[in-house]
Amino acid sequence: MGIEAILQNSTDSILLGLITHPTFPGLIFSVVFSIFLVAVMANVVMILLIHMDSHLHMPMYFLLSQLSIMDTVYICITIPKMLQDLLSKEKTISFLGCALQIFLHLILIGGEFFLLGLMAYDQFVAVCNPLRYPLFMNGRICLFMVVSSWVGGSLDGFMLTSFTMSFPYCGSREINHFFCEIPAVLKLSCVDTSLYETLVYACCVLMLLIPISVIFVSYMCILLIVHRMNSTEGRHKAFATCSSHIIVVSIFYGAAFYTNVLPYSYHTPGKDKVLSAFYTIFTPMLNPLIYNLRNKDVATALRKVLERYTSSQRIRVGEV
Repeated sequence: MGIEAILQNSTDSILLGLITHPTFPGLIFSVVFSIFLVAVMANVVMILLIHMDSHLHMPMYFLLSQLSIMDTVYICITIPKMLQDLLSKEKTISFLGCALQIFLHLILIGGEFFLLGLMAYDQFVAVCNPLRYPLFMNGRICLFMVVSSWVGGSLDGFMLTSFTMSFPYCGSREINHFFCEIPAVLKLSCVDTSLYETLVYACCVLMLLIPISVIFVSYMCILLIVHRMNSTEGRHKAFATCSSHIIVVSIFYGAAFYTNVLPYSYHTPGKDKVLSAFYTIFTPMLNPLIYNLRNKDVATALRKVLERYTSSQRIRVGEV
């Protein structure tokens, strides 16, 4: 019995993948799997470093550890299934599995939207009000920021997932994507979803507008303060503090702006899949690498851990 016949009697769908008919699926598997491993390892190392090194027990690094947690979970939602499909003939996903992918994807991308905006506020306080930083960024406020990010993403996930999966789906079960993303899933609906798509569009714009406004105001204030600084060293330090966050924000929000804000007339399935791959696969890998390479405190903590490990290995070899 063919896969089409099986799907007629089930609620399963087919994920066509990043490339519909890849010539070298093994090569694509190797590349994606390598990126997946680097992303997971880099984020886990970042989380462990922040937990282990007392010098990194500060609000900025606490928020950064939460970003790494989000990125780790985020990349694990879609990539293992994508890797499985590259090696399998039956690229099916169940109705429940599809709903779960949409739900977790919305929670994490929404949570990351809010968290990156709140991290800009942290940068603003660090540069513009350094003496009041312990007051404005105490443990309770940091915890509130993190919880607010998760709650904001969860509200988006609960609302949009329930609506998306309530539509009747008939005819073709082929989702032209490598995971269940709302626009790709809605194309299979039997009914007109234009009103709901407008609602999704408005919701995404609102979710982008709030953190982007916080980021814009925060960095405008930072630029004004930096412009008034007479010390070149002070300017350099302020720029070093903010540069990593600016790079991460530019990459993440740039892809999110195209995906969620540009009208559907600018979208094609191919472009959408490439952009989705960018912020689903590459962004979780780039975030910890950017902070590792550009942050002296994180680089110092990593060097200390490596030196301890190397010295312990030498002691063991000497004892043997």
